[in-house]
Amino acid sequence: MTAKPIRVALLGCGTVGTQIVRLLTEQADDLAPRVGAGIELVGIAVRRPNKHRDVPAELLTTDAAALVTRPDVDVVVEVIGGIEPTRGWLLAALNAGKSVVTANKALLAEHAGELFEAADRTGADLYFEAAVAGAIPLLRPLRESLAGDRITRVMGIVNGTTNFILSAMDETGAGYAETLDEASRLGYAEADPTADVDGYDAASKAAILASLAFHTRVTAGDVYREGISAVTSADFAAARALGRTIKLLAICERVSTPDGESVAVRVHPAMIPRSHPLAGVSGAFNAVFVEAEAAGQLMFYGQGAGGAPTASAVLGDLVAVARNRVVSGRGPRESAYADLPVRPIAQASTRYHISLDVADRAGVLAAVAAEFAQHEVSIAAVRQEGRANDASLVIVTHSAPDAALRSTVDKVAGLPFVHEVVSVMRVEGEES
Repeated sequence: MTAKPIRVALLGCGTVGTQIVRLLTEQADDLAPRVGAGIELVGIAVRRPNKHRDVPAELLTTDAAALVTRPDVDVVVEVIGGIEPTRGWLLAALNAGKSVVTANKALLAEHAGELFEAADRTGADLYFEAAVAGAIPLLRPLRESLAGDRITRVMGIVNGTTNFILSAMDETGAGYAETLDEASRLGYAEADPTADVDGYDAASKAAILASLAFHTRVTAGDVYREGISAVTSADFAAARALGRTIKLLAICERVSTPDGESVAVRVHPAMIPRSHPLAGVSGAFNAVFVEAEAAGQLMFYGQGAGGAPTASAVLGDLVAVARNRVVSGRGPRESAYADLPVRPIAQASTRYHISLDVADRAGVLAAVAAEFAQHEVSIAAVRQEGRANDASLVIVTHSAPDAALRSTVDKVAGLPFVHEVVSVMRVEGEES
């Protein structure tokens, strides 16, 4: 092999970084012929070098800023996470002509445009397959395999922690709090699970997916977000009665209206039919549906997190970037030419499942239905069950603007015979 080795700097040596070091070492003989040159790890930036006794001491440094601009470094691999100071380090690397491989969804969801612009100025590559769905090859198909098609919708489960919790609630009938405790005990939830259970992690990933799918810069701030902490065992019982289950979904849609095209991006719990392939995705696994005009429906499924799965995706990117270096080529650039507006959630077309506690007397259903009609929200199904002194009323709507649905629920909640709006949840999949 005549090409010079591709020299790599690694930022971070935690759960994922450790696996990257292991795979680079164990698979060195296989990676070299795939790349056309050897891959040499020349430095690892960490905060506490004394905690990494399994790594050769001469590779470790606490000076990430110096490492990413070293003249002998060709590629910077980042698995630290967070936005600052990581953003500055990666910009410095790209401005110095180093290609970058990152798994940092939060950074990409906020600053992908800035990073791509830096890469374009110097001819460097920016790859990030591991940022959305761990080991699942999802972003490269969107960027490359489907580049000749027109993607209309991306919908999926992109957070393993929330999927583990919701799957366990469905299977056991347990409540949210005790299931979160179990997820923490088993290592599926972080000590502070806020980013996962409040939907921030999924929103960042949805922004990246929408940006790639619709050739438009979408940031995490553009994504409507709801978490799962308000989901109850009663919600699952209601879903079960309709032949459905509940998943936290990231939904990215191309919307065509007489006024033109736009993009709707949202993350929230939703009831889906048990016959839907996403309903069977359990535990910490991820799955994403992509719908394109020519290709039709495609589903990507696998492990969305974890040290080894994420490291696999990072190494796939590293091989691609290294190949480009060997042949003096470049990978895909940012594609944001469409520059479509992002629709607010109020304008998104959604469906609701609404559970009410109401007085058990004549005329209640008619009065509730009148409020729906007043707001031009069509009712798809109604179920009413009487109890000792009141009744449970469940309504499933047809699609309507989210603002109209919210206004309807607010009005219904104020009716004198409505004791409580027990739950409101969006519904996805075929209409009941």
